[in-house]
Amino acid sequence: MASHQSTTRRVLVLNHYAKPLSHAGGTRHVELFGRLRGWHWSIVVAGLDHVTHRRYTPEDPHFVTVPVTSYTRNDYRRVLSWFTYSWRAFLAGLRQPRPDVVYASTPHILAPVTGWALARLRRARFVLEVRDLWPEAMVSTGYLRRGSAIHRLLQALEHWIYRRADRIVMVAHAWHSYFGDAGVDPAKLVWVSNGAEPDDFRLRPDTYQPLRDRVPVRGKLFVFAGSHGPINGLDRLLDAVAEVPEHTFVLIGDGHDKEQLVLRARTEGLTNIHFLDAMPKEELRGVLGGADVGVHVLADSPVYRMGASPNKLYDYLAAGIPVINNCPGEPEDILVSSGSGLTVETDELAAGLRKLAELDDASLREMGRHGRRYVEEHRSRTIMAARLQRLLDEVIGRSPAAS
Repeated sequence: MASHQSTTRRVLVLNHYAKPLSHAGGTRHVELFGRLRGWHWSIVVAGLDHVTHRRYTPEDPHFVTVPVTSYTRNDYRRVLSWFTYSWRAFLAGLRQPRPDVVYASTPHILAPVTGWALARLRRARFVLEVRDLWPEAMVSTGYLRRGSAIHRLLQALEHWIYRRADRIVMVAHAWHSYFGDAGVDPAKLVWVSNGAEPDDFRLRPDTYQPLRDRVPVRGKLFVFAGSHGPINGLDRLLDAVAEVPEHTFVLIGDGHDKEQLVLRARTEGLTNIHFLDAMPKEELRGVLGGADVGVHVLADSPVYRMGASPNKLYDYLAAGIPVINNCPGEPEDILVSSGSGLTVETDELAAGLRKLAELDDASLREMGRHGRRYVEEHRSRTIMAARLQRLLDEVIGRSPAAS
């Protein structure tokens, strides 16, 4: 019989912003790679929380931290941080045991370039994961002019890295057409959606203070849990909050816009909205289901019409609460097919909030059960980890039985 050592393969993951479950932030990779069989995984991450600007060292031994420069807004300092991460991740990757696969994730495109270089030098397979369409996202959000010299350069780099990847993981199913337009061979594409594990989302009042004990609640309790940045469109949510003073809103998270959102709420006397700090994923799982409705909003941007796979949507559904959403495409399709929420135009957000708030508790709970069942059957971390398992096994030529 082959030894455990001989059958275990190594994958090195590059993700500037990944976090362990004990911290607030993106936990996609620790949740997916932690479910693999026959693979040893390490994630190279920034040793700096870019929201709190505090340095940290995760206790999880799978995490390898590298020093990076800090930034507070979307300017040259953010780009400098990408460069420092990419260079130091390259050096860290050279010091790790030789991987069988280097798995490099956006959002910024420099991490995949580093991943390709490491894969070449370490004689490993190279898997590119695309979680944001770059540079299209920069164009759609107004940070980059289409057709400019920088845009053409970044687009050339984008297509270059697509050609060199052995496989491309995409989080949104609708992105097939985007990659087709970029000349990507469809055989390279693998869909591994964002998701959530319903069994992890259980109310834990014995461990974590319930949401209803943290803020005064009148009417229904709506929750938004996610980043407070320009792409999230929270100014439009505050517009709607002002029109429904009879209900309570809790916004959980941090981001570049949070300070001005808090100031605006205070200035306008919006006493029905409360802001809580970002929570570690473990804590969020234990309290999210205590709300009546989850709020999923995004700023109006053409890139989201190409497809989206928002983590917070799956978190709400896994927690068993219905969702109000303003994003067309895949999020709307999920809510319609599962009967677990309502999609409205942004201008109709206040009306949508009222429509859900008028439902009785039993109806809301039934919608929540529909959403939870949908995630269990279609978007759980277990289901998506199985897709990732098949991809990694296939890219190194190992049959599933060997894992």
